[in-house]
Amino acid sequence: MFSIFNKSTNFTINDIPDLQGKIAIVTGANTGIGFIVAQELARKNAHVFLACRNQTKSEKAIDEIKQATGNDKVEYLPLDLSSLKSVLKATELFLDRKLPLHILSFTLTEDGIQDQFGTNHIGHFFFTIKLLPTIEASAPSRIVNLTSMAHKISPKCGIDFENINNPIAYTSLSRYSQSKLANILFSLELNKRLTDKEVYVNSVHPGLVKTELFRNLKDSMGLMAKPINLIVGLFMTPVEEGAVTSLYCATSPEIIEKNLRGKYFVPLGKLSKPGKLGTDEKLALKLWEYSEELIKEKLNS
Repeated sequence: MFSIFNKSTNFTINDIPDLQGKIAIVTGANTGIGFIVAQELARKNAHVFLACRNQTKSEKAIDEIKQATGNDKVEYLPLDLSSLKSVLKATELFLDRKLPLHILSFTLTEDGIQDQFGTNHIGHFFFTIKLLPTIEASAPSRIVNLTSMAHKISPKCGIDFENINNPIAYTSLSRYSQSKLANILFSLELNKRLTDKEVYVNSVHPGLVKTELFRNLKDSMGLMAKPINLIVGLFMTPVEEGAVTSLYCATSPEIIEKNLRGKYFVPLGKLSKPGKLGTDEKLALKLWEYSEELIKEKLNS
């Protein structure tokens, strides 16, 4: 068990309230930030679903969480965010249980920046929309979208809709930055549509965390990737610290008390402002409509 002081909110993992009776889904929860988020929610008595692609890794993570927390209500939900059919099946499996859903926390996928836009945005978008009626019915409830400060280096247009499926239009890092901007814009538009509901949607930049995110840097940086990784590694924070802001948004009573919704948070639970593109409501609406059409097209093909 660890305790990290938050200079902005004084929130630590020890401050997570009792979550008895609460249901949570955490994506990418078999490793990194997602694992810590799932573990700490379980430690506070939540019923937690680890929504991941790799069943073997997930079951190992579930065993570790159960042993660490003494909470047996930790389950595996098969989910591959890069596959719309998998997303649809996962939502059906969960909804068939007839359970409420109080916390939906998205974290880094286990493969970091592969299939950036499809995995980091479209999969998240579809998964959320399919579960939204249950989330609304379970209010007060929360949706936490993990983004990155990398959204600030997106192209000037924000999201290049014409070249989203063009693998040579941008570097891997640039495509990643667009997907992270999409996470913020999705949160912005979703919150706008939920202003009359007790559903608190927020975006989180976890900091520069020691996860698997940088392992694919070689795709865009070539031989420079290794020295960059070494330098960046000196400034990375532990994964436990990286989970604090997500847990703050997912559990802190302050979110409801201060009506914090549609906001952007940075470590450790500090309310901040995204880059200018992250506040563009017209771009957010365009992204929403594009996402709906793309999903409809793919599912009907």
